[in-house]
Amino acid sequence: MTGPAVRVDTTSPVPPYEQIRAQLAALILTSRLAEGERLPTVRQLAADLGLAPGTVARAYRELEASELIRTRRGAGTRVAAPLPEPKHPDQSQLATPARDFISSARALGADAEAVLAAVHKALDQSAL
Repeated sequence: MTGPAVRVDTTSPVPPYEQIRAQLAALILTSRLAEGERLPTVRQLAADLGLAPGTVARAYRELEASELIRTRRGAGTRVAAPLPEPKHPDQSQLATPARDFISSARALGADAEAVLAAVHKALDQSAL
């Protein structure tokens, strides 16, 4: 990974693995990390961030489950090919990212009203 660095705020209520997952997902989804680009090994990123390897491994597992990265023995962990955009995602496809967002927002102390307001604001901004 030659692009932007991942940073972890140890004072944040958001767990470190979630900070790593969210930052890498954002870098991938905005194409700042390109398809096929190699990510650091779990051990290397853990050492760079001063975290336990299990923390980074969990972030990588979640990114793999989201099909944003692929890990292959001998080839390392790389950014996956972009997924085709679904025309009409069903509720089950939206449930996981919704739960992730709610969990992160609640860790920041947001109530239901603040979570909904943030979603509405993000939707309004993405329509521009």
